[in-house]
Formats: sequence, structure tokens, C-alpha cells
Amino acid sequence: MIPKSHPRYESLLLRDKMVKASKEGYLADSAMIAHGRGEAFDYLIGEKTTYPAKRAMYVAVAALLLSNNPVISVNGNATALACDEIIELAKSVDAKIEINLFYRTDDRVKIITKLYEDHGFKDILGTLDDDIEYLNDIKNNRASASKTGIYSADTILIPLEDGDRAEILKKSGKNIITIDLNPLSRTSKMSDVSIMDNIVRAIPFMTKIAEDLKTQEKSVLIELVNDFDNEENLKESLEQIKLKE
Repeated sequence: MIPKSHPRYESLLLRDKMVKASKEGYLADSAMIAHGRGEAFDYLIGEKTTYPAKRAMYVAVAALLLSNNPVISVNGNATALACDEIIELAKSVDAKIEINLFYRTDDRVKIITKLYEDHGFKDILGTLDDDIEYLNDIKNNRASASKTGIYSADTILIPLEDGDRAEILKKSGKNIITIDLNPLSRTSKMSDVSIMDNIVRAIPFMTKIAEDLKTQEKSVLIELVNDFDNEENLKESLEQIKLKE
């Protein structure tokens, strides 16, 4: 039991979720390393959502709402940390959810599929029963893409992504949004909209933004997207990282 008085309470809760997910069998062995890397960057920004991250979230949500076939790509880490929140965002922006794993096994896919279904999202893509295509130039299991999902999507939210797939998805003409605490990662640099924030803060905030933007004229959403410069926003994001004395 983690006492709420512990100065690292929130962080330890997330670690506990990762440990639980690992025991349940749907996290890859390297998932803890990835989580720890993100945790370090989160610590450097004070474990809070910065202004550049909020700006990027508004643009990201606008892009999702404007899309014809938006998809949220999920792996084990994203599922462990924000399964319910991802479902709420998907419903809010009318997006599909697709399982995509680097270390893809039938068992991991089955467990994650059941998790989303048990949490109320019945139309999960990327399952063992799905109609799968394969993206050219990706030489690992992440090349898999649902024919009605990532393969034909115009906008894809890829939280906690690897840079290899992000780059190739971008080159294939898709609009790429990422949530990545490292503004220097290839994923962040390759994406059209990069949100430097913790997924557990970003996803719920994006759902709130969606409820607001859905009441706006389409022209407002288009202007948000067209006026955004991801490279400049990443520079501002990098300035938020401060070494503690």
C-alpha cells in the first residue's frame, strides 16, 4: 500500500500499474525501461502539463475531429497506464482503437483485446481476427495494420511510439500525432503534432478539449491545425526541461 503522503505517490502508482500489467502478461520485458525513460523526462518538467503541450493537444484534437478515419494506436504500456482514458477519448473524437505491438504475440494480443472489451470498447482493431495488412519498409511486427484502421487511416495518434514506425507512417502520407515526453526523440521530430506530456495527463485533457472543440465551427479547427508549427513547439517544449539544482 503506497501512502498518499509519499512525495512520489503519483509516480509510484504508475509504476505499480506497470508491474501489475507485467504480471498479467501483456507487457514486453523492455516496457519497464521505456516507462523509466519517460518518468525521467517527466521529472525534468516538474511532472506537470506545460503550455506547449497544451497548445499541441488543442491542435491534435482539432486534427482528429477533422479526420475521416482517425485511429488511436495502442501498445502494452499505453493500455496499462490509460486504458479507460483512451476509450473515452476515442468515443469523444469518434476514433478507432487499434492494437499494435513491437513484441507481438498471440497471447499479448488476446489479453489486450479482452481488456478493452471488458472496459466497454467492443470494436477494437488489430486483433487476431482482424483483416491485417502490412506496411512496406517496416521490418518488424509493427508493420501489421488493420485494413480498416491504421492501414487506411488519415490521422493516427501514436502515444509511446517507436521512431521507426512513426517515420514510415509519416512518409506514407498519414497525419501523425504523438504523446512523447522526450522532445528529442525521432518520434517527436517526425510527427506532425508532438505532445510532450505524460499520457495519464494528456489523454484526459484531450477529451475535455474535444468537448469544447466539437462546439466550434469547422473553420476554427482548420485554423488551429494550419497555424501550428511542430518544430517551433518542440523548441519551446525543450525549454521547459530544467535541471534541478
